[in-house]
Amino acid sequence: MLERVRIVLVNTSLPANIGAAARAMKTMGLAQMVLVAPKIFPSPEADTLSSGATDILAQARVVSSLDEAIAGCRLVIGTSARSRHIPWPLLNPRAAAAQAWAELPVGEVALVFGREDRGLTNDELHKCHYHVHIPTNPDFSSLNLAAAVQVLAYEMRMRSLEDDQVEAPFWGVDWDIDAAPAEDIERLFVHLEQVLVKVDFLDPENPRQLMTRLRRLFLRSRLDTVELNVLRGFLTAIEKSSKQ
Repeated sequence: MLERVRIVLVNTSLPANIGAAARAMKTMGLAQMVLVAPKIFPSPEADTLSSGATDILAQARVVSSLDEAIAGCRLVIGTSARSRHIPWPLLNPRAAAAQAWAELPVGEVALVFGREDRGLTNDELHKCHYHVHIPTNPDFSSLNLAAAVQVLAYEMRMRSLEDDQVEAPFWGVDWDIDAAPAEDIERLFVHLEQVLVKVDFLDPENPRQLMTRLRRLFLRSRLDTVELNVLRGFLTAIEKSSKQ
């Protein structure tokens, strides 16, 4: 099932890091790399630093946005090196791998890594169901991008080698409806924001943290496709009512 894990690198500056990340992936049996607007790619430097994992680079998909990179994913986990102003569900690498492994039988999972110098933006992290933090030495917490990929790839590898399966996290049985894919959830948030503005609940000139908190609420609930369609229908009914 490791073939269903997407390693997503956002706006990577150094091709050497892309190559080293490919090497880290291949050593742990991962093969699916997605690059969001890399500064330089393809590159001979990336090929060299991959140490033979050029097949990963050859198959890597290059896209222009994170939305494209995570489209179709059941679960999105973003790496975060710091705490956030608004708390978000946070996992350590082992727990993140366990959560991902529980989802893989029914869909793809994206592990998202940010820029070398500043990681993922808040907006990008708000597209993730969970954040994962690698607990490095607090006196020297600088972690190379490829090293971070190696840590999470290792945890995914170890999880795949365990015989016992992770039980469904909350319900104890398999869910009866497919989880809503990332792109449909993004459409829900766009629709929700439009409706909130129309009914004067959200001031676009002073939005504060309203949409961020609503994102956290809905992402935490792990919407399935039926639930998402119900919410979209509810918002459409509000729009029609407000016009009348």
